[in-house]
Order: sequence, then structure tokens, then C-alpha cells
Amino acid sequence: MKQRDVILVVDDTPGTLGVLNEVLEDAGYTVLMAQSAAAAMTILERVLPDVILIDAVMPGMDGFEACRRMKRNPALASVPIIFMTGLTESEDVVRGLEAGGVDYVTKPLQLSEVVARIRVHLTGARRTQSAQAALDTAGRFLLATDMEGELQWATPQAATLLGQLAPQDGSSGIETIAACPWVGDWLAEATDHHPGSVAATLGEGPLLQFVYVGRMAPDEILFRIQEMRSSTEEARLRDRLGLTAREAEVLLWIGHGKGTKDIAEILGMSPRTVQKHLEQIYAKLGVENRAAAAAIAIRTIG
Repeated sequence: MKQRDVILVVDDTPGTLGVLNEVLEDAGYTVLMAQSAAAAMTILERVLPDVILIDAVMPGMDGFEACRRMKRNPALASVPIIFMTGLTESEDVVRGLEAGGVDYVTKPLQLSEVVARIRVHLTGARRTQSAQAALDTAGRFLLATDMEGELQWATPQAATLLGQLAPQDGSSGIETIAACPWVGDWLAEATDHHPGSVAATLGEGPLLQFVYVGRMAPDEILFRIQEMRSSTEEARLRDRLGLTAREAEVLLWIGHGKGTKDIAEILGMSPRTVQKHLEQIYAKLGVENRAAAAAIAIRTIG
């Protein structure tokens, strides 16, 4: 049996909750209800819904502030939040979108419209989750931030590298590095940023380079992290073995036991290009295989 999608409805009016519960249950959803933002937060500690439908104006914490707090939780980053509001001024709509909402419906509610919008955003969320899952499985070192550098999401591999920038207190990177503050300055430097350009280089031994991939949405910027070893090691390989700078980089990673696919990811090139560099390296070193090249690299930088 297909698992039912879960919709969390947050509204301080019992009548609205009752009507939405009936309509959404009839549409095939499992409905959770909260009469306040505080009650919704308690529910979210135990259950991860597929969509959140929230009233913008409520006593105590309003829907805008609740949405902002929800979006600080990485687990809720891809959960669509739809506002229900009697506020129709454009500034109120913008306020809801800036808080992290994806859409809004106006009161009095057109129930068929509510159901239709939920279906649309469920489909979009599934596509996003599927794409991110594919990236995770492929081992991509990717992360996304907003225009201010606030971290939106990161693949597990990128989170591991981010952990190298975290304070040595046992915290994990994805929890500790909540922002990339350099993004705002980088965006301000020029209006035209080319994919493949290095946006920032951070850390010490090894260095982490943040390479610009592209703009995925108006407020979502995608970066690839690549790990760079000490330039001293690369220079030693280059000078002592007569290699180009790129060949020295490839050989350095061969010496560290990385495979062709991993080196391609780290250096931002295709596996085929890595293989071509390897062929040149073998010829210059007078060896026939990866193991022999790695042995020479280790002796040279050791």
C-alpha cells in the first residue's frame, strides 16, 4: 500500500482546521493539526511532514517567524511551506516568501485550490529530493547557499569536507558551518561569475577551494568543494620530476591513493582528462602503471 503524504496544518481557528482536515483526508493525505506555532514546533520534533500549511497571522509567534525558525532546521530545508493569509498586499506576500515559504493561498480559502497547490509543491519537492539523493549517491562534493552565504544544503561528502573548517570541539561540519560569509563579498566583486571559477579558498593543510557551479534559483548558488594539498608538495613534484603544474596535482593525488574518479572530482576535470595526464606522467617518469608512479610520488615528497 502506498504511504500517505503527511500535511501539517497550523491555524489558530478550530473551524479552519476542521474543514482542512476533512478536505485533505478526502484527498488522500494524513493530516496533523496545530492551533499555534509553538504546538507545530513540538510536532516537528517528532514528525517530518511532506508539506506545511500555515496561517500567516496568529497570536504569539506568527507564521512568518515560525517559517523562519523551521527553515533553520536542515531536516525541513526541502519541505514546502505554504502560507494561508487574508493579507493580500504585495509586501506581505514578499514577506512570506522571504521567510522561506514557497507559496500562499488567500482567505477565505478556495479548498480545491489549496489541494491543487499542495499537489504541485509535493511534486516539486520530490524532484528536488530525488536530485539531491542522486548527487549524494554519486559522491558529489556540492553545497548550496543563499545570496548572503547561509547554507541551504550540502551533500554528505561536502559536509565531511566542511567539517575540516569546524572548531575542534567534536562538532560536525554541517551543524557548525551554518554560513559561508564570503559569498556576499564574492558576489559583489563582479556581476558576471563564470562556472568553474574559484570563489574562495579556506583552511590550512589541506586547503578547501569553493568552485562556482551555477545559479540554481534566484536565491540559491551552487558550489563544488575541492580539496587542495600543500602547494609545496606539488612544487616539489613539478620541479624534481619535470612535470607541468596540472600533472603534479594529479600525481600528488595518485600518491595519496586516490582513484581516477576521485581525482576528477577533486580537481574539477573529467576522468578522461585525468587519464590523459596520467599517460603523460607515465611517459615522463618512465613507468608503466599507477602503482609505480605512486611510489615515485611518495619518495619525492617524503
